[in-house]
Amino acid sequence: MAGNIVEEKIKAGALVVDVRTEDEFMDEAYPGAINIPVGALQSRMKDLEPKDRPIVLYCASGARSALAARVLKAAGWTDVINAGGLWDMPGY
Repeated sequence: MAGNIVEEKIKAGALVVDVRTEDEFMDEAYPGAINIPVGALQSRMKDLEPKDRPIVLYCASGARSALAARVLKAAGWTDVINAGGLWDMPGY
C-alpha cells in the first residue's frame, strides 16, 4: 500500500531525495533523484524548500530515510514520505 502512495506522489511531481552517501548514489540511484546525504541534511534544507513541497525520501534500507523524514518534519516540512530502501521504490 505504501508503494502506491509513493508512486502517486512521484507521478504528481514530488521531489525524490536519496539520503545515502554520495558514493552509494553514484553507484546506483532512482531515476530523477537528487542526493542529499542524511549527514548533510541540516545544512542543505534550503535546497528542499518550499516546506509544503512533496518529498519522497529513500536510502538503502529505510533507516536513514526515516531519520531524514523525522528531521524534515521537525523543521516544518508538511508533505514528507519515507519510501524505505532503493529496492522498495516503485518500478525499481
